[in-house]
Amino acid sequence: MGARFEELAWRETPIGAISLRRRRDPALQVDVYEVKLDDDFLMSSLFPVAEIELARLGLAALSDEDAPDGDQPDGEHTLDVVVGGLGLGYTARTALDDRRVGSLLVVEAIEDVIDWHRRGLLPFAAGLADDPRTRFVRADFFAAAGADGFDPDRPGRRFHAVLLDVDHSPRNVLHPSHAAFYTPDGLRRLAVHLRPGGVFALWSDDPPDEDFSRVLAEVFDDAHAHVVTFPNPLTGGKSANTVYVARLAA
Repeated sequence: MGARFEELAWRETPIGAISLRRRRDPALQVDVYEVKLDDDFLMSSLFPVAEIELARLGLAALSDEDAPDGDQPDGEHTLDVVVGGLGLGYTARTALDDRRVGSLLVVEAIEDVIDWHRRGLLPFAAGLADDPRTRFVRADFFAAAGADGFDPDRPGRRFHAVLLDVDHSPRNVLHPSHAAFYTPDGLRRLAVHLRPGGVFALWSDDPPDEDFSRVLAEVFDDAHAHVVTFPNPLTGGKSANTVYVARLAA
């Protein structure tokens, strides 16, 4: 066990100062890793459940028949997946646990966040950066969604699933420029980068939003809001996030 508090990384960015810190929680007797943007907490290793479920629920919406090589034994290594927003790495790490995933493109706007993983600062995400299926792309997810796509080497490339965890919610965005993404036009531009039957899944810190669900239904053929509950060790009760899963027709 190291120091009770340590700032592992800090950098000024166009949207504010982002930092990664580790602190020892004396009550829980665990090391807690936290990401802050200025004074705003973005994520904590105390609450990874919904980030994990973002990958599980999103990929569960894809059947083996959706993959181009579905005749392979057990449907292995057939799905091309994008994760928007790297953070502590729970969503990306969980996506790699699905053996159908053949390639994982992680789109992250801040190079320092990618560097945290390359330097091995986050022990619970071990193996993410070294997995041969993983490729980090330093880019603005929202700009890429509205342009030629997420793979700079293959403009127009389409994917089986896009899993997004950047903003707090469709209504509570980190930067005003993100708001247009959560409109019918913004989601249609995203859908162009999905294969037939492709899935878009989104993490949200807010309860299910009926207005946003209607927006999803305008663009996708099937859409559901999943409430993910989890124990909150700080309050002794339960907390909840929302995972939206929307799918195009096959």
